[in-house]
Amino acid sequence: MKKFISIVCFLMFNIGFSQFEIEVEGALGFQAYNDVRVPNEGGTKIDLTDDFSVRQPVIPFRARLTYTFNKKNHISALYAPLNVYSSGIAENDIFFENTQFFTSDFINASYRFNSYRLNYRRDVWKTDKWYLGLGLTAKIRDAKIRLRNDELSDQTTDLGFVPLIRFYLTYTKNQHQGILEGDGLFGPVGRAFDVFTGYQYKFNERLSGKIGYRFIEGGADVDQVYNFTWIHLATVGLNYKFN
Repeated sequence: MKKFISIVCFLMFNIGFSQFEIEVEGALGFQAYNDVRVPNEGGTKIDLTDDFSVRQPVIPFRARLTYTFNKKNHISALYAPLNVYSSGIAENDIFFENTQFFTSDFINASYRFNSYRLNYRRDVWKTDKWYLGLGLTAKIRDAKIRLRNDELSDQTTDLGFVPLIRFYLTYTKNQHQGILEGDGLFGPVGRAFDVFTGYQYKFNERLSGKIGYRFIEGGADVDQVYNFTWIHLATVGLNYKFN
């Protein structure tokens, strides 16, 4: 996080404030499902949502810095950490990674899926009210799934690159704006989607506020792990333009 802030400050002071905007977003949500099997061959399939009785609310935040050049081109950097926690008594024996957990064990489960994204978007269609931008996103995922009880603990981690398609659609009337935007792509062994739809109000030339719904869905079916997750989020955010 410190490195991310340092890069933001460096760019803004060396390129100029006027072409930048910063957006921060907080959310409150829950998991629809979080299916896990580690390893994919030989592991026990569990749902970190339904198989555990105590589920803490999902409260993530994210921050995005966007740089605009030649009016139609936008480069943005996104920092989006995500941590989910649940716990409960195992109803069946669970083999996870290299560890055997047993029926009636009280298990604490944690799921981390931090996302770091660099995106390029270009304006492709624009009228007085409508705007459509399309682009590409380079995503770095930092994932970890961990199970533990009073005596045992095991985890699986993954740090990898995912290419995504970026879209951004808005309808604007005076200070009011409807938004549909996100990143997403299907692949041969998985998929990844992060989509937001909502309403934004322009308080003045620089500051806007937004509310809406976001869903994060996807996962992978590979040798090391089987994991597919769907998270629903109610979001609120602020956007500040340095112009």
